[in-house]
Amino acid sequence: MTQEDGELDSLVRKRIRALRVAQGWSLEELAARAQVSQSTLSRIENGRRRLALDQLVTLARALDTSLDQLVETATDDVISNPMIDAAHALKRWPMKAEPGMTVVRQRMTDPPPDSPARMRAHPGREWLVVLSGTAILLLGNRRFRVETDQAAEFPTMLPHAIGAEGGPCEILGIFDRDARRGHQRGEDSGRTSRPPQ
Repeated sequence: MTQEDGELDSLVRKRIRALRVAQGWSLEELAARAQVSQSTLSRIENGRRRLALDQLVTLARALDTSLDQLVETATDDVISNPMIDAAHALKRWPMKAEPGMTVVRQRMTDPPPDSPARMRAHPGREWLVVLSGTAILLLGNRRFRVETDQAAEFPTMLPHAIGAEGGPCEILGIFDRDARRGHQRGEDSGRTSRPPQ
């Protein structure tokens, strides 16, 4: 076994224990869920039993994770820098683990559009949190006031628009691939915003 293999082996064992503890499960509870003996699980966690692929698959399922996530090694590219889109006053961060997902930070100064014709609908889902100020989310024929530290999640097939109320607001949004594409196609909704700070 190489040093690299030994490090992965140790990492996997630590993950199994950490995931079990995070769920609040005893050795006995996880052993029952994974249909292995408690002594076998204890020896796996403590490094006194060799890791077998079939046991790892079973343990991953019992821990509600995937084998890939259980054996994933650390990467060097932990930190990512934003891509700045000054034309639309956005900072974007792609999510490496989910290539279709994008995180966007945006500062808004104008209220949402007053005309339903200026609301957009497109495939996808969005999640956003208001970092500062108050945002107004128009969703179909409903109007939601989203305060600082509140979040909203919605399907983007409903016509929607967002803007500021009573002064600037800053939001952080997470868009799946379809929602991101929908916004890129209709980015210019007529509101003006300052470039990101």
